[in-house]
Amino acid sequence: MKIAQQISDAELEVMKVLWELGQATSSQIVACLSENTDWKPKTIQTLITRLAAKGAVAAEKTESKAYLYTPLISEEEFKSYANHSFLHKIYDGSVKMMLASFVKEQKISKAEIESLKKLLDEEE
Repeated sequence: MKIAQQISDAELEVMKVLWELGQATSSQIVACLSENTDWKPKTIQTLITRLAAKGAVAAEKTESKAYLYTPLISEEEFKSYANHSFLHKIYDGSVKMMLASFVKEQKISKAEIESLKKLLDEEE
């Protein structure tokens, strides 16, 4: 999953917009990101161009000469890569160590613990 590891945090924000919309023009992406960031339209356009160069999004010219951008990597693929990378980088690949750390460090409710137990039982 070489493409996933090349996506920066800022580029990930563009990908989130594309995952939500399915496909979008740069104007639509700029409109979405302008609501939650202080990024200039030129900055957002640069992020889109980088994602296209990396092969993370496809750019298709429309009749109006605008480009329509479509994600080439799914949100699930990216999350899978990110989970795997995090697990190996921080916990040497040990799910048990990760879960133990989360349970000890986070406020986890009894309902969440029961939900985790049920999930683990289903996986056996």
